[in-house]
Amino acid sequence: MSIHLHWFLPTGGDGRTLVDRHAYTDGGITRTGNTAVTGIRAPDVDYLAQIAKAAERLGFEGVLTPTGTWCEDAWLTTVALSQHTDRLKFLVAFRPGVISPVLAAQMASTYQRITRGRLMLNVVTGGDSTEQRRFGDPLDHDRRYARTAEFLQVVRGVWGGRPFDFDGEHYQVEGGLTALPPDPLPPVFFGGSSAAAGPVAAAHTDVYLTWGEPPAQVKEKIDWIRGLAEEQGRTVRFGIRMHTISRDSARDAWATADRLLDDLDPETVAAAQKALGRSESVGQQRMLALHGGTRDQLEIAPNLWAGVGLVRGGAGTALVGSHGDVADRIEEYHALGIEHFVLSGYPHLEEAYWFGEGVTPELARRGLLAELAPLPGAAGGGAGGGAPLLVSGGR
Repeated sequence: MSIHLHWFLPTGGDGRTLVDRHAYTDGGITRTGNTAVTGIRAPDVDYLAQIAKAAERLGFEGVLTPTGTWCEDAWLTTVALSQHTDRLKFLVAFRPGVISPVLAAQMASTYQRITRGRLMLNVVTGGDSTEQRRFGDPLDHDRRYARTAEFLQVVRGVWGGRPFDFDGEHYQVEGGLTALPPDPLPPVFFGGSSAAAGPVAAAHTDVYLTWGEPPAQVKEKIDWIRGLAEEQGRTVRFGIRMHTISRDSARDAWATADRLLDDLDPETVAAAQKALGRSESVGQQRMLALHGGTRDQLEIAPNLWAGVGLVRGGAGTALVGSHGDVADRIEEYHALGIEHFVLSGYPHLEEAYWFGEGVTPELARRGLLAELAPLPGAAGGGAGGGAPLLVSGGR
């Protein structure tokens, strides 16, 4: 089992800070005042293309894009970026409750033909009712997961190449199909830590994606999902979503982590923790429990730092250390069964280079990396401002 490395596209804006501000002073709602916030990089195609091209050249297999009202649409953004890259795959996050499953199947099929097979799907059921209601979705937490199960049944049925009928609680479809099924079928990534999420992952998904908890807790999740899948005669692969701060020395890496906390005053942390605490996501609550909202003990396991989660929703931990340290921890997670590593860092362009030029060669020396096709023309494979604070998650 080889390791598959993926990076992240910050379609809600990027910068040198953990404070998660949208790149526009109007919060991205009206789009009437596109004055860039000082120190924050707008998520325009030119900047995102720099990250995508860097990720491709550095040997990342794909890039994840988030989904939500606080960021750009993942489908449209990534299909545009596909025209700036040659091999890079796109892990497109979307919410199944706000789109027809037949339309989603058709969009995926079209996407595969436009990009020559570079789509991966990240199904985000949604752990925040407030965010879901912005999309017009009134369902509670557990019913959203039940709907996701039906959604994925319909999508896979429509991809079968013949008219598909379905009569469920949430969807009724007669003769659903897409003119040409996607080739290849895009793998379906899915995350969720609740009792309602586990059976959906086991029955319908290809890769179960967890946030970066300590290895012992990750092993518990893997054993849980693997057992549920075996009961249904299925095999599920596993991935992990986390940040990285990798430097030539451990001292430099930890100094960088400390600097990321410099602009976080207690009021900012308290406001973020209060907002995140309202989330219905079990995974988000597990992230919050790792640090308890304080800076007292942020290294929660060797080289695993929970400082990101003080103000950021979703993935709240980072691997911090020398390139060898980070490679050691990745190898440790890999030994547990983690195959896909979806990584990020602040800013995403620079941190892609730190990881790609430091950790990736070390992983290659250990024989852990999946082979990538060479890029065209290459000899071988690539190795403040007043904006409101938006606490975002699900990525």
